[in-house]
Amino acid sequence: MRKIYIVFILLFGIIIVLDSSLEIKYPFASSKQSEKISVQQAGFVPSLESHNNNFEDDLFTQVKPDTLSWKLLGIIKYIKKPDKDYPDGVMFPIINSDLKSKNKKKIVMSGFIIPIDNVSYALSKNVFASCFFCGQAGPETIMGIKFKGATPKLKTDQYVTLEGTFRYNDNDVNDWIYHIENAVIVKGGK
Repeated sequence: MRKIYIVFILLFGIIIVLDSSLEIKYPFASSKQSEKISVQQAGFVPSLESHNNNFEDDLFTQVKPDTLSWKLLGIIKYIKKPDKDYPDGVMFPIINSDLKSKNKKKIVMSGFIIPIDNVSYALSKNVFASCFFCGQAGPETIMGIKFKGATPKLKTDQYVTLEGTFRYNDNDVNDWIYHIENAVIVKGGK
């Protein structure tokens, strides 16, 4: 039994030594920054050094969408202001700075499909029975969807992941606060 513990301790020690010796150059460091950063690299990831000098160019020319979360969309405040249709005032959203920076940018968002009418849908944090107009959440838990091309046939409460352009609305109380435009289903469609 004691031999087994010694073998495990030796193996663990060897793994630690090997792990600490793995160093790669940070791919964005300039020639002046010759510092090395220790990085544990997965076995299936090709070495950064095997890429040609176009690695940095390739990385920045590809526009990758941000993945939004309902938690981030839920970080919102409201302020009561008068409106032409509501002279006593209505609650207008104050969009947080993280979301403002994503306006008109490519995003990925997942949620449940909520039918609005025969031709349009919204994306919801919750299923239909718990969405905001059923009293279980706020208007920040739903996004209007404008599909790229023809609107697909979708089912209520179908869970999908969409990729499209994010847009927020902080001045029209008769419209959704959040939108995903030019949306394409990337997961969960038929």
